[in-house]
Amino acid sequence: MKDGQCSIGKKPISLFSATILVIANMIGTGVFTTLGFQLAGVHLPFSAILLWVVGGIVSFCGALSYAELGAMMPRSGGEYAYLSKIYHPAIGFLSGSVSILVGFGAPIALAAMALGRYSQMAFHGVNGTAVAGGAIIVLTLVHLADVKWGCHFQNVFTVAKIVLIALFIAAGLWMPFPQRIALPHSLGGLGSVFNPDFAVGLVYVSFAYSGWNASAYIGGEILAPERNIPFSLFFGTLFVSILYVLLNLVFLLTVPAVALTGKIEVGSLSARAIFGAGGAGLMTSLICLVLISTLSSMIMVGPRVAAAMGEDIEALGFLARRNSRGVPARAILIQSSVAILIVMTSAFNFVLTYVGFTLTLFSCMAVLGVFVLRFRKPDLKRPFKTWGYPVVPALYLAVNIWMLCYLVIQRPLPSALCLMTVASLLVLYKWLTNRQCQFSSLQEEKR
Repeated sequence: MKDGQCSIGKKPISLFSATILVIANMIGTGVFTTLGFQLAGVHLPFSAILLWVVGGIVSFCGALSYAELGAMMPRSGGEYAYLSKIYHPAIGFLSGSVSILVGFGAPIALAAMALGRYSQMAFHGVNGTAVAGGAIIVLTLVHLADVKWGCHFQNVFTVAKIVLIALFIAAGLWMPFPQRIALPHSLGGLGSVFNPDFAVGLVYVSFAYSGWNASAYIGGEILAPERNIPFSLFFGTLFVSILYVLLNLVFLLTVPAVALTGKIEVGSLSARAIFGAGGAGLMTSLICLVLISTLSSMIMVGPRVAAAMGEDIEALGFLARRNSRGVPARAILIQSSVAILIVMTSAFNFVLTYVGFTLTLFSCMAVLGVFVLRFRKPDLKRPFKTWGYPVVPALYLAVNIWMLCYLVIQRPLPSALCLMTVASLLVLYKWLTNRQCQFSSLQEEKR
């Protein structure tokens, strides 16, 4: 297989293709939509930039931790595969179910909702909700129809959005009269940066960085996974982290922080400042293409978790069934149905917080698994060992647990809803396992 081509079937995925998939999953809705929410809490442009720097460092620590797990357990499914082996199949089931319901379904909805907002700005009179739902349906049909064509579509749009962001950054940094980003007057001023609002802001940033673990979801299909999973996570996360810091720097240099506060369309406002009214319309249209790429990548990757669960749990076997072209069609349809339902019923900010909490919770459990396996099975073969262990995974856990604690205090409703979702899924798992045991007993009696 040539570099740059994806494969969903039996063909191996190269290092280049796996890295492109990580980049495609990371660069999307969050970086163009969350800065306004961050500024509503932290207020200072310096604090906002620091959020993105901290978010990049933390994501990089997570990527290095996942690299060890992925090289040890190169099976498709991500956290579902890891947590099932490290802790218990019930924990893996919870993680996999959350991935199906919100881990991919909600981010797909958020990307579609952002696409609808930007479409309204580019084309007056357009119904944003209709655009969001229509985009999910069209891209679902693309990935249902033919895997190879869908992968070519994905690669082209990913390269295009990288070029778009690079040009946008260059144009923004070329501006002759930028806004001023003041540093704290003293080291004591840094104390006001790290506050509860900063922790909540990290939730938005962590959502924007989510996707750094994308190649872990396709580990079973990557060529030489013990080497290529770690490198794809490393290169993809590092590349996107640099882009994100520069891109948000451009937003803050070109538009006053007050004008961005509380706004979703921060990319469009910055484009208007850089290119004028006409250029802003063009840039908004291009950002729509970026969001289409993000939607496509998540619609493609998400069903792998459901398919892996279907292979392990007999009652969910229908999720593992593929059509004649090797596509897990039922898993894709369920995921897209969840996304459309969220688009039609949920508020952007509420869903964003809910997704951030759930994704962070299970990623922390996976990173904690690095410590668990080092303690329980020190002699287990590790093709890749986390650089800087134990500091790197400990830093990831410390920052994310700190963020979750403040999130429970500052945003209790989405946090409570997340915990209720997990509890409900635990009841479902118990029911499914009891049903499977009863079915097995009946089969034994017949024999």
